[in-house]
Amino acid sequence: MASEFERKRKKTCRFCESKIDVIDYKDERLLRRFITDRGKIVPRRISGNCAWHQRRLTLAIKRARHLALLPFTGEIYR
Repeated sequence: MASEFERKRKKTCRFCESKIDVIDYKDERLLRRFITDRGKIVPRRISGNCAWHQRRLTLAIKRARHLALLPFTGEIYR
């Protein structure tokens, strides 16, 4: 019964911990962590990012998609 009411550990922002201010759209390896296999951007409540960094991350992913560094969809759905 006690385990049922235990709180989950709060996810911390990976970028705030590392003190990263600028998210580079050319860093494909970093951006792929925040994209699902279908090509969707992982929401903030799942990734644990703060709102400020999530907005910057979304902008970087969209820029990388526009320059064809990241796919809009997964390989299966093309």
